[in-house]
Amino acid sequence: METDPKLLEILVCPLTKTTLHYDRDRQELVSKAAGLAYPIRGGVPIMLPGEARELTDAERG
Repeated sequence: METDPKLLEILVCPLTKTTLHYDRDRQELVSKAAGLAYPIRGGVPIMLPGEARELTDAERG
């Protein structure tokens, strides 16, 4: 299921309130400012810090 592009435009990181980058291959919304990647499951972004994956040092760069 594809995520609505309009939704992706308005979502921000719940911790830093900064813009998110959509990683289509990994189905994640990435916040470099927070160092987290929020998963997208079934087309729905899961914007909970406890569900997010920590970025690696390479991904933060």
